[in-house]
Amino acid sequence: MSEGVVTDASQQKVSGKVVSIPVTPSIGNESKAGRPGRHWLMAGIAALLVAGIASATWWMSAKRSAVHYVTAQVTRGPVTRTVAATGTVNPELTIIVGSYVSGVIQEIYCDYNTRVKKGEVCAKIDPRPYETLVAQAKANLSVGKAQLQKDQANLAYTRINHERNAQMVVTHAVSQDVADQARNAYEQAQAQIVFDQGTIQQQEAALDSAQVNLDYTNIVSPVDGTVVSRSVTMGQTVAASFQTPTLFLIASDLKMMEVDTNVSESDIGGLKEGNAASFTVDAFPQRTFNGTISQLRQSPQTVQNVVTFDVVVSVDNSSLALQPGMTAATRLIIDSRSDVIRVPSQALRYGQGGQVAGAAPQGAPQSWKQLWLLRDGKPVASPVEAGLDDDAFTEIVAGDVKPGDQVILAEQRQASAGTLPPPRL
Repeated sequence: MSEGVVTDASQQKVSGKVVSIPVTPSIGNESKAGRPGRHWLMAGIAALLVAGIASATWWMSAKRSAVHYVTAQVTRGPVTRTVAATGTVNPELTIIVGSYVSGVIQEIYCDYNTRVKKGEVCAKIDPRPYETLVAQAKANLSVGKAQLQKDQANLAYTRINHERNAQMVVTHAVSQDVADQARNAYEQAQAQIVFDQGTIQQQEAALDSAQVNLDYTNIVSPVDGTVVSRSVTMGQTVAASFQTPTLFLIASDLKMMEVDTNVSESDIGGLKEGNAASFTVDAFPQRTFNGTISQLRQSPQTVQNVVTFDVVVSVDNSSLALQPGMTAATRLIIDSRSDVIRVPSQALRYGQGGQVAGAAPQGAPQSWKQLWLLRDGKPVASPVEAGLDDDAFTEIVAGDVKPGDQVILAEQRQASAGTLPPPRL
C-alpha cells in the first residue's frame, strides 16, 4: 500500500510509522463484506417456510375425507308388525282328577300317557270303611220303616177308638173326658206317622250319602283323554279333609293345544281375538307353528310393578308334535301388509345437510318422511308417506319411489391418504 493513502483499516502509515486512527461505523458506510451471510440466512428461513406450507398443504389434502354412501335397494314384499312374547304349550282342556274321600289307594289302573274313556276307573281307594257306613245306613232305614208300620197299626186302633167314643158320648154311655182322650190319642198317632215318614227320609238320605262316598272310592275319568300326570302310588293314603288331593291330570284332546303367553300392557292394545300368530319351540327350531289368538284374558298379572296380560293362542296339533309344557317363542301379529313397496326402516332415520333425521318435510303431515335416494352418485331428497313399520322395513304408501331405487342408509368417510404426492423440499 502507498504512503499517505487512507484505507478502510484502522491504521495509517505516515513517514514510515504506523499510526492508529479510530473509525466510526455508519449505516451508509456498512461494509459490503457482511451482507452475503445475512442474505443466506434470510433465504434459508424463506425456504423453510415454503417447505412447511407445502407439507401442511399435502397433509391437509391427504386427510381430506371422501364420502361414501351405504345404500339399500327399494323392494316389494310383506311388512308385518308383531309382538314377541314367551309362552307355554298346554292342552286346551286339562282335567284335574282328585279324590272326594280319604283312604288308602288299593289299586291303580292308569299311568302316564294312558288313553282313557269317560267313566273308566283309574284308581281305587279301599272301600271297606265306606261299605260299613252303607250297611249301617241301610239298617237304620229298615228300623225306621218298621217303626212306621208299628205306628200305622196304632193309628188304625186310635182311629176306631175315637170313632166309637164319639158315638157313645152322644148317648151318654161314656163321659166327655173319655171321648176327648180317645180323640187326643188318635191325633198323636197321626203325628207319629208324619214323624216316622220324616225319619225314613233322613235315613234314606244318609244311605244315599254313604253310597256316594262308597262310589267315590272308584276314581274314574270324567272325559275321554290322555293321562299326562300321575301324582299317587299304590298304598298311599290320601286325605281329603281340607283340600281335594290331585291324583291325575287328564288332557281331553292333545290334537288341539294352546299357548299361554304374557304380553306387556304397552303391547296389548294392538292385539285382537282372531289375529294370526306363530311360534317355535326348542324341540323343533326349524319349524314354525301357526295359530290364532283365541282369548285376551282381562286378568292382569303384576310382577315387580310390571303389568302383563294373558294372551291365549290356539294351534292345531294333529301331528302330536307339541307336548304339554314346551316353551314357545311366540310372535303375535298386530297388523300385516303383503306385496307392498318397502324400504329399510334405517333409511328413514338418515338425515343430510343439517336436517333432523326422521323429521317430516316442511309443511307435510307427520306420516310423511324425508327419504334420501342415491341417483347418479348424488343424494336426492324424496318426500314419502310412511305406512306400517315392523322395525325392519317400512311400507311406502305414497312418494316418488319405486322398486330398484337405491336409498341411503348411512354415510362413511374414508381418508384418501396417498392420493397426493408428498411435497418436494
